[in-house]
Amino acid sequence: MARASTTSDVFNAIAEPQRRVIIALLADGRKYSVGQLVDSIRLAQPAVSKHLGVLRTVGIVSVERVGKSRMYSLNANALKPVHDWVKPYEVFWSRQLDRIQSRAERMAASIKPQPELTENKGDNHGCDK
Repeated sequence: MARASTTSDVFNAIAEPQRRVIIALLADGRKYSVGQLVDSIRLAQPAVSKHLGVLRTVGIVSVERVGKSRMYSLNANALKPVHDWVKPYEVFWSRQLDRIQSRAERMAASIKPQPELTENKGDNHGCDK
């Protein structure tokens, strides 16, 4: 079976790890130039530009000209299909976390508390007055 084009949908676009790194950087809500992204992820400029092109084609990022620079920002709404697809699996993580919490509580309850060491505040170090 032939692999789908990376620009066919959001799922294919985010399958590439470097694109997910770019998305993570843009998730702070700021706008970044290609140069800033290159500096942040230490990937060659042509590669960053290519990845941005794919992300732009599927609508995950948008570009705006500011002076001579092109500034990229995240369109988080474009990731909604991914969220919607993953949402039904959230119950598995919730159950797992509930089981971990229950086990930790059982273990904590089974541990016998150690008697407190009493400090003799009136101790005169063996000297009688």
